[in-house]
Amino acid sequence: MTQFSRRLAALPTYPMAEIPAIKRRLAQQGVDVIDVGAGDADFAPPEVAVEALAHAVRDPAMSRYAFQLGLPAFREAAAAYMKRRFDVRFDPFTELHPLIGSKEGIAHLATALLDPGDVAIVPEPGYAVYEGGTVLAGAEPYRYALTPRTGFLLELDEIPADVLRRAKLVYLNYPNNPTAAIAPREYLARAVAVCRKQGIVIAYDNPYCEITFDGHVAPSVFEIPGARDIAVEFHSLSKTFCMTGWRLAWAVGRPELIAALARVKNYVDTGAFLAVQAAGAAVLPQAEALARGYVARFKERRDAMLPALRAQGFEPETPEATMYVWVPLPEGVASAAFSRRALTEVGVVTLAGSGFGAGGEGFFRIALTVGTPRLVEAAERLGKVLAAV
Repeated sequence: MTQFSRRLAALPTYPMAEIPAIKRRLAQQGVDVIDVGAGDADFAPPEVAVEALAHAVRDPAMSRYAFQLGLPAFREAAAAYMKRRFDVRFDPFTELHPLIGSKEGIAHLATALLDPGDVAIVPEPGYAVYEGGTVLAGAEPYRYALTPRTGFLLELDEIPADVLRRAKLVYLNYPNNPTAAIAPREYLARAVAVCRKQGIVIAYDNPYCEITFDGHVAPSVFEIPGARDIAVEFHSLSKTFCMTGWRLAWAVGRPELIAALARVKNYVDTGAFLAVQAAGAAVLPQAEALARGYVARFKERRDAMLPALRAQGFEPETPEATMYVWVPLPEGVASAAFSRRALTEVGVVTLAGSGFGAGGEGFFRIALTVGTPRLVEAAERLGKVLAAV
């Protein structure tokens, strides 16, 4: 019998692994399924991206290996965006690196930094790749529960001293998935100070920085003095520009950290498709204007979904960012059981809080990824499940 690795066995179940098969089975049974699970909006990608891709894909040179250099124009456009949006300057060739989606970069940074015996501090609930990348690197995840008590902020001052001494990496993600929490600059300054003192690298996952509401403007961690010493920040075209399947992102940080990430990537990929990088280079000069159009539509959906949920007896807070609503459940109602009933009994795909780690128990996540009428209908169906628990 094949013996698989201990690292494979240590990986938790991925939150959305079973959903496509269940959806397919229900669809075959004639069930009208409303999917508000994955953060994958139904909006079309920007026309400028489609046109740039169509043009680039006809150029035979764009079908060659990208290697880690990738398309210089994409690097330069990403660096220009960082300067324009956050007033932080990065060299596009030594302090910035293209990624095949931020997911792989986040996972591979752990490989570059962590050894067996090292600790990575992982928010729970949180993106599963934080823990998964840590485990695949052979290191130990220390799970910190994000709760309403701290505003869903990961407070490093609450981490035991012996854990901080062993920690080499901490994952921070604000605006946050799945809780939709935002991070004040004062919080980021405290986090940077602790990490500089302890020699901990911050993996700052920032894919929702443009999806903000009600006047909130999400910062880069690099707007905080001293962050450049110890942070790598990840940006993605997936969420803001509805390009999830295109797989294009970038990381920025000081040259030594970016070089370490690039060295790992040399052995696991040969770069994102150059034509997709050309599309990214066309989108980024217009990023803020394009984002405003999408954000207005997300806000419309948010503002319809919240009263619909409250009318059914749910009590969600109003999110100031992201495409998610983090919905508390009544005490004693298990999130996995609720989400399974929502899917099998009323055909609504949600993500259980416990699927993001034990710290997410007592909540479930809704993604604002379908049209307003379908969101309202989903809320009404979920209310039937709530009434029956």
